[in-house]
This record gives sequence, C-alpha cells and structure tokens, in this order.
Amino acid sequence: MSKTDQMSFFGFEPEAAEKPAKPAKASKLASPPSTAVMPAEAVAVAPVAAPLVAQASDPEAMAQVLAQHPDFRVLRRLQPVTDYGGLQGQATQRVIVLDTETTGLDSKSEKVIELAMLSVLVDAATGLPVGPVSIYESFEDPGKPIPAQITEITGIDDSMVQGQRIDDAAVNALVQEADLVVAHNAGFDRPFVEARWPVFAGKAWGCSFQGIDWKKEGSGSAKLEFLASERGWFYDAHRAQVDCHALLQVLASPLADGQSGLARLLTGADQTRYKLRATGAPFEAKDKLKARGYRWDGEGRVWWCSLGSDALLDAECAWLRAEVYGQRSARVQLEAMDSRVQFSSRSGALSERSV
Repeated sequence: MSKTDQMSFFGFEPEAAEKPAKPAKASKLASPPSTAVMPAEAVAVAPVAAPLVAQASDPEAMAQVLAQHPDFRVLRRLQPVTDYGGLQGQATQRVIVLDTETTGLDSKSEKVIELAMLSVLVDAATGLPVGPVSIYESFEDPGKPIPAQITEITGIDDSMVQGQRIDDAAVNALVQEADLVVAHNAGFDRPFVEARWPVFAGKAWGCSFQGIDWKKEGSGSAKLEFLASERGWFYDAHRAQVDCHALLQVLASPLADGQSGLARLLTGADQTRYKLRATGAPFEAKDKLKARGYRWDGEGRVWWCSLGSDALLDAECAWLRAEVYGQRSARVQLEAMDSRVQFSSRSGALSERSV
C-alpha cells in the first residue's frame, strides 16, 4: 500500500503533487510603501486549510494495517470463548481453571470473596480445549469489611458481596468431575479453596505459574497479564472470571516445542515434586544457595528449594555435594509431594537422603 493509499485509508487527503509557486518579490524600483496603493479587489486572501481529521473506519481493518508495520504492535481485547468446538468423541480429560479473590493473603485468617471456575474438556491427543465451557462465578460475604486495598485492586466492595454465598453444591458437582484443577499461582488459591470446600483436597492440582518454565519459553515475565499481552491480548485483570478466561487461552496456545500449556500441565500432574531442605549447610555457602534459587526458612532455619522431577533432584544433590558440602558426607531432608498434595498447606511424605 502506497503512502498516498495509506493516508486515504485513514481519512487524510493527500498533498497536492506540486506546491503553488511563491509570489514574486516586489521590485526594488517600485514606489515606496508609504505611497503605494493597492485596490481591495486585488488583495489575494490565502484559503484556511481545513483541519486534518481522520474519518471513522473499521477498527479491525485499521489494526491489521498497523500490525503489518514493523514499528507497531497491536493488542486486542481478550474475548472469552464459551465453546471451543471440535468435540467428536475423542479421548479427553476435564480441566478446571480456577481463580479466587480474597480479603487478604493468609488463608488461615482471610476469606474468599469471589470464586470463578471454567470447566472444559481437553483433547488428549492435541492438548487443546474442545467443546463447551462450563462457567461458575459467585461472590461470598466474608462476614467482615473488605479492606480498602483489596477493593482498590479488585473493584469488589462490601455492597457487592453483602448477603452473598457461593453455592456449595454447585462447586462440589463441578469439581468432582475434574481430572485436574489449574490455577496461576496455585500455592495461593489452593489453601483458600480447600479450607472452604474440602472437595478440592482430593483432586490433582497444577500450577501454570510454577509448572511451566516461562523464562525458558522465552517470556519476559510469568505474570498472567504479561503472558496474555505477548499473545496479543489485553484485559481488565484482577477479577476472577476474566482472569480464568485469560489463563485458559494462554494455556491453549503452543509453547516452544509446539505442545500446549494444558498438555504440559496434564503431563506434569503425574510427576512428584520435592521440597529439598539443605540441612546443615555451612554459613559461608549462603550466597551460593541464594544465587541458586534457594529460599531461607526463618522458622526452620534452613535453606530450601522446590524440584519438579527425580532427575532434577539427582542433579541438585550432586550440586550440593560439590558446591556446598565440600564432598563431605551429609544428609538432606526431602518432602515428596504428588499432585494431590503439592501447592496445598498439607505436608508431603518426609524422608532423608545422603548427598
């Protein structure tokens, strides 16, 4: 598309091919200005240029033009999908994508004020969602005022939840059918919903925040809004249902190996995660441990990390032996957590291992 065509498309009139010639300068031999008289009808008045106002056009067509230019990147508002189609009797697994809004961060003292769930079948062969999406969303009165900072973040105030209660029977019916429950930062959501609805404790869980190495996938951040924007979408975040729709569409997108995020999480649900505590690690190794990604447990006074497979556990024990314990004999504590325990507030199976 030529520059002229592009300007016409957006409602601008192209400039004339030739600019009008400048008026000739007055001769130095002309009469002095004080004695010169010019008839009124001879005075040329320059026309006032009309303001350049782009005419209204089809926004999608405009977006497509911009998207073709290397200096522009177009984001579209995320549109919820309520039926993915393609359901033809193939082998599937049912996944629930879940999000909560709460009165605070501590599941022992704070309450759920909004719960949203999307229940969808996932094609076992392709890892893509198929068929209709069952949607559940409801508010719940926490029995105490919602803190101002929570209202600022979520937009949920006391008047919206007053007298509301989430339907226990509806939640139980939806969750009982699920093969996997997924949340973005399941370590936050799972303790809250298990405390309120015990049915969640018997289900396998996956975490789209920890269960996928987004940095390895080439993403600059694991935040859901960032992942969505990388795929060309924006949305009004921090409300439970729209966050669920955004997460489902992100997980339906291909990863670097062509596998969908849903398929990656379903595969990972069969793996055991380990919490490794580097018991007896020497003080001088703290910088190495911190740089390696270990976290400090102030109550247990021990450095720990989370590992997603047996292979990673073996490699980590070898690193500890070489870099932390100086090849001397040592024993570390392990907490093995399968998908029915991980991300919950419940403990996994404890054991020790020599390194």
